[in-house]
Amino acid sequence: MREIIVSGMRPTGRLHLGHYHGVLKNWLRLQEEAECYFFVADWHALTTHYETIQGISVAVWDLLIEWLAVGVDPDKAVLFIQSHVPEHAELALLLGMLTPLSWLERVPTFKDQQEKLRERDLATFGFLGYPLLMTADILVYDAHKVPVGADQVAHLEISRELARRFNSFYGRDADAATQVEKGLQVMGKRAAKTFLSLQQRFQQDGDALAVSEAVVFLGGQAGLSAEMREQLLAHLEGKGREILREPQALLTAASKMPGLDGQKMSKSYGNTIPLREAPEVVRKKIRTMPTDPARVARTDPGTPEKCPVWALHQVYSGPETQAWVRNGCTTASIGCLDCKQPVIEAVLAEQAPIRERAEYWAARPQQLTEIAHAGAQRARQRAAQTLERVRAAMGLAHERHDC
Repeated sequence: MREIIVSGMRPTGRLHLGHYHGVLKNWLRLQEEAECYFFVADWHALTTHYETIQGISVAVWDLLIEWLAVGVDPDKAVLFIQSHVPEHAELALLLGMLTPLSWLERVPTFKDQQEKLRERDLATFGFLGYPLLMTADILVYDAHKVPVGADQVAHLEISRELARRFNSFYGRDADAATQVEKGLQVMGKRAAKTFLSLQQRFQQDGDALAVSEAVVFLGGQAGLSAEMREQLLAHLEGKGREILREPQALLTAASKMPGLDGQKMSKSYGNTIPLREAPEVVRKKIRTMPTDPARVARTDPGTPEKCPVWALHQVYSGPETQAWVRNGCTTASIGCLDCKQPVIEAVLAEQAPIRERAEYWAARPQQLTEIAHAGAQRARQRAAQTLERVRAAMGLAHERHDC
């Protein structure tokens, strides 16, 4: 069985070379190795842009066009639009029934985004609950792994915790509950109270140290049998029969694509080169990039490490060109425009086939619609299997018994 990989992007505008080198190249590799579900997260866009929806629909199709243009293949991966698969919303709703508010409020980005987006009213259920929707996006496909950067691992943890909590509530055998109850009685009221406080620290507050403390605490309870200790610890950790799979982080290397100013390429910094940027605009952007401040005159020597253009050479130039740049810069035998020319040529060469394929798909809206529809159908088939298990576990698989 191939591993299942799930990843998505919010439709917030056209993609740039940072997305290509940081995310999409990884998708191209994964689609050859795993069962991949790549989706346009239009519902997620509404969690922060519900007041300014203009452009979201256009951005949805632009995103799909650019995925296809870089080589993401609908025959190798399932490509779809999130809102076309209502199972995401149903699972998010059901997970919400058992999610402590404190878990949502401690998600790292909750307060960070509220601080960064002060001009928007984010005191909404949708924004608070976006981790539930994110979790449903992942769990509904039984994902084994989710591609994330090192700085995003903490964001995935709530999905793992919710899967664990769900399995704890609905995946336990009747005998397990009996063993837990017996164990609490054997310990006595004071010890049982201590154990339950450790359980609360772990399950509601996310305190991982509570588990190791519980192991030591239960080991000191002389009246407990080994089976009782095992069941009590499983009860604390929320372990039960696996109904929802705990996803693992698939760590991806940080994008090495620098922006025009040397910082990470990002729309918020205004330093990007869009995937479909017109050649004349690309030339102008790179030719006007800042360089080493020490090179005021053409004859002034410079230091490549102090120049944003050097960072682009490390992405686009081979050892021979890099050696030519370093020698020419430090000896002032080449000018800054000379240094930039190989980068311009390499970027244009990379963009040319992408731009051509994007124009092809942009001219075929009917085919795009068919790809999105077919992807949604495939996604729903997989998601339906998960929802069937979830409904049954939660007592929602109602059957009519006529008299």
